[in-house]
Amino acid sequence: MQSNRNEELIEYPCDFPIKIMGATHDDFLTTVTNVVRIHAPDFDATTVETRTSTKGNYLSVTATIKATSRAQLDNLYMALTSHPMVKVVL
Repeated sequence: MQSNRNEELIEYPCDFPIKIMGATHDDFLTTVTNVVRIHAPDFDATTVETRTSTKGNYLSVTATIKATSRAQLDNLYMALTSHPMVKVVL
């Protein structure tokens, strides 16, 4: 059975976690939270989870949004990956 390439793997709306990593900086959390909020206005920043690397050089931020479409996720990923403070987005 051949799968349809246009078939969505994700059912929208859904809770969708995004992990954002960058160098530890006083403004990193606020900056990435603001970028996420542009693309997901109902995003609740109080739900963010953070983790600092062992040596304290990097910060990982997990933001869970209510994803409404593939286009929304694509735009959010593009905005985050193009931001100079962000190193990796998963």
